[in-house]
Amino acid sequence: MDRRDFLKNLGLMGVTTLAATSPWLSTFATVEDSAKERCRLGMIGPGSRGRFLLSFLAENPKCEVVALADIYQPSLDEALKIVPSAKTFNDYRQLLTDKDIDGVVIATPLNTHYQIAMDAFDAGKHVYCEKAIAYTMEETLALYRRHLETGCIFFTGQQRLFDPRYIQVMEMIHQGLFGDINAIHAFWNRNGDWRREVPSPELERLINWRLYKESSKGLMTELACHQLQVGTWALGKLPTRVMGSGAITHWKDGREVYDNVHCIYEFNDGRQMTYASVISNKFYGLEEQILGNKGTVEPERGKFYFEDYGPAPAPAFVQMLMEWEDKIWGSNTFAGSSWDPEVARNNPGEFILGKAPETDGTSLLTEAYVEAVCTQKQPPRIAEEGYYATQLCLIGHEAIVQGTPLPFPEEMKIDYVPYGTKVDELTS
Repeated sequence: MDRRDFLKNLGLMGVTTLAATSPWLSTFATVEDSAKERCRLGMIGPGSRGRFLLSFLAENPKCEVVALADIYQPSLDEALKIVPSAKTFNDYRQLLTDKDIDGVVIATPLNTHYQIAMDAFDAGKHVYCEKAIAYTMEETLALYRRHLETGCIFFTGQQRLFDPRYIQVMEMIHQGLFGDINAIHAFWNRNGDWRREVPSPELERLINWRLYKESSKGLMTELACHQLQVGTWALGKLPTRVMGSGAITHWKDGREVYDNVHCIYEFNDGRQMTYASVISNKFYGLEEQILGNKGTVEPERGKFYFEDYGPAPAPAFVQMLMEWEDKIWGSNTFAGSSWDPEVARNNPGEFILGKAPETDGTSLLTEAYVEAVCTQKQPPRIAEEGYYATQLCLIGHEAIVQGTPLPFPEEMKIDYVPYGTKVDELTS
């Protein structure tokens, strides 16, 4: 979906509604006025994720990717197939000395994000940094503060902020169409060892950095970072406490990070957001199940369901399954009439945008970053959403490691009114 189709689909919501639900979309308000503007970007870390972002940037007429930096030559070689005219560096600091580069895109291993982004800000470069934006909560706060001090643009890799499904359904949630949101169950399941082929043993920790504690915090920073932001976006507040557990139960291959994690995030009003990730079973895939007393939202599937789904007959295949169950079990009490009226299994739901999802928001996120760099205007709230997404996954990981419930640290709260954290971020 391109930007015009995206805005057309969301146009029914109106400017006021968009400003309240997703104020970062104001970035697109200037696209016509800035038609002649151009920005020059450098890509630091053109690995698999970096090249995915690069594929969108290379198609943007307002953007020229002029430089690439990576310590792994094969990644540079692959990236040059997308932007053959770009200069290449084995040291990102050489890229940052180029006065003609306006901004950078950082898609390197987690433990390198902080230093690279700080160096980029200090060099006067605008920054797009993949999530999670830092390896520790302290680094995350320092990085956000440096963004404020320098005035440079700061985007994070939270593409759901630009996903039409999520934008549309958040407005429905905040209007109260699904009633009181009392719980959120988020999960991301896969079945794979998360390993990549290594051409030589000495490159193991470089290529498979996600599997080792020195460079990664595993499933919480790589996957949960996306989905926890969805939960706080829906609820409009931060959790006050988190507890969790994790282990290596299946992929016992020398990795150091967990292959399954489970967390509970508690809010001050008693509501909870759960998060789970298992990479030895993919049957249920990924979803954020947002549960209200009037309806349910499954934004990843792009659907919502109201509790008072009407008395229309179930689809034929569902009726067939129900009849089949009755023949086998008869009037059994554990799966028959005693509980069947309490569920909504016949409800087919409705598509949030009227059809199945077509995009995850990444193309629009990169376009928004380019627009922000061209206009030199930081979109409201986008840096803050990325900041808290990282902090939430990091404190969840820490709760797992320590094996005890942890409060959200007061000293890590920033001035962000939508989440009720009005503080002086530069002096607290």
